[in-house]
Amino acid sequence: MTVFDAATPAERRKLFADAITAHRERDSAFLTIEAETDPDDLAPWVQVSQDRINTDCTDDELDRLKDILGEFPSFTIDEVTRPEEADGTNVRIVGRGDANRIAQFVDRAFVDAFDLSEEYRAWVVEI
Repeated sequence: MTVFDAATPAERRKLFADAITAHRERDSAFLTIEAETDPDDLAPWVQVSQDRINTDCTDDELDRLKDILGEFPSFTIDEVTRPEEADGTNVRIVGRGDANRIAQFVDRAFVDAFDLSEEYRAWVVEI
């Protein structure tokens, strides 16, 4: 991989698919993608590990994430954890599909669940 960030829907989805493919080829533990936000805000992130997708979210973001899952029938919530010491919820999703389908889901999660603009910038921060 030579590109690690993107800011348009098509570029992000290609970036995510390429990163997922690299993650699978390297058999790495996980892949982390972060959205660029205001420096004072906590950046939304998504981790992919083979067929699992992991993220932290608020209750409202979780509701929106569940709505997105309706459009991705091969993706299901596997586990929801609400640690007492944290303000949010950790969600683990089983997302079976090729790299492009997972990339589509991740991009939709950032835009629709995390309420980012269509032109948000995303970074692949770890493969």
